[in-house]
Amino acid sequence: MNRSQWSSKLGFILASTGATVGLGSIWKFPYVTAMNGGGAFLIIFLLIIFTLGISLLFAEIAIGRAASCGAVGAFRNLGGKEWSFIGYMGVVCGFIVLSFYSVIGGWTIGYLMRALDGRVMTNDSKILSSLFRNYVSHPYEPIVTHGLFVLFTLLIVIFGVQKGIERASKILMPALFILMLILIVRSVTLPGAFVGVRTLLSPDLSKISPSMIVEALGLAFFSLSVGAGCMLAYGSYLPKETKLTSAILWITSLTMLTSILAGLMIFPAVASFGLDPASGPGLTYMTMPIVFNHLPFGQFFAISFFSLLLVASLTSAVSLLELIIIFPIDEWRFRRKPVTLTICILIFIVGIPASLSFGILSEYKFFGRNIFDSMDYLATNILLPLGGIGTALFTGWKIWPLIEDELSHSPRISLGMKWICRIIAPVLIALILIFNI
Repeated sequence: MNRSQWSSKLGFILASTGATVGLGSIWKFPYVTAMNGGGAFLIIFLLIIFTLGISLLFAEIAIGRAASCGAVGAFRNLGGKEWSFIGYMGVVCGFIVLSFYSVIGGWTIGYLMRALDGRVMTNDSKILSSLFRNYVSHPYEPIVTHGLFVLFTLLIVIFGVQKGIERASKILMPALFILMLILIVRSVTLPGAFVGVRTLLSPDLSKISPSMIVEALGLAFFSLSVGAGCMLAYGSYLPKETKLTSAILWITSLTMLTSILAGLMIFPAVASFGLDPASGPGLTYMTMPIVFNHLPFGQFFAISFFSLLLVASLTSAVSLLELIIIFPIDEWRFRRKPVTLTICILIFIVGIPASLSFGILSEYKFFGRNIFDSMDYLATNILLPLGGIGTALFTGWKIWPLIEDELSHSPRISLGMKWICRIIAPVLIALILIFNI
């Protein structure tokens, strides 16, 4: 069976950037930066991204291209049967993440509809808080939007690499950047916006601490989607003649640019109205609408903002779904369309308890966490770091000659990446794992 490939380097870069640019880049990065010293956190975050992060990103994509198959087959074929557990762990992690991530993706659909009908256009934080609580605890509405989000993801992935993922990425990624630029222009021209820019860029060195560095490490690995195997799956479709180093540098740079643009979109607007940029996840659903309500044509900007969130969440969801479906396609030669449909139905079903954990299932706890938070904790705090450690050790100790060959034109980069994968990354990711547990 002939394996699909990206039709162009640009298509691969846009699709891979879409995989890394998710809700974390848009809403998590700004408030985490605000809580950890602004520019000080940003500098440390960028240093980690362009050393450890880019090394693991390179490793995942190189493994995928060398094996020309998904995570399970790649680790088994390149390293032996005993290494395949890393791939299985990645597929399980991706399935769990997509099951609850699609619930959050559904929230962006729910709030886009609320922006369209004007329900979010109020200055009253209590009304906005009540609106959010009533929505996520509703017995069926968030399940409907969860299902719609899974359906949108299905409709992209079911058409394959070139006609589905690549074609959608060439539309969605430019749309994402255009929406961000529209919102940034409006944000930075508000009265007092410079205070927000200064909060984002000025380093507060007093905030530098071991816990802040661990936070930056965790966010860096999360931002580049390394650990589960999404980038490995995308790498498996990459033609051998494509220069890997330049492509990965583009992906990393565009991912970081998106995070910084998200900060420039949110910080000035929030500062202009005296709101708290460190208000956590509620910044998205319970704080930003207040900003929009103060603006001329505020409803237009609210619609743009939640459209932006939907696009960002979709591009990441597509990579997670591809990671999962590539397993039965490669292992058992199943056809893409029935496999994609079956897995999406399973994801929808598994996501229902996660959705209801804010409502009728809220009393069901596991170690003090509801169903949604338990799924999140298992996947992002345990499976994802373990996958990152496994990938780093596999790259640095088992298949290093293969990676070294990819970096033959950059011996200094090769030497640094070798020891990052062998020692530095496993140790630091283990620290994240211990800290999170």
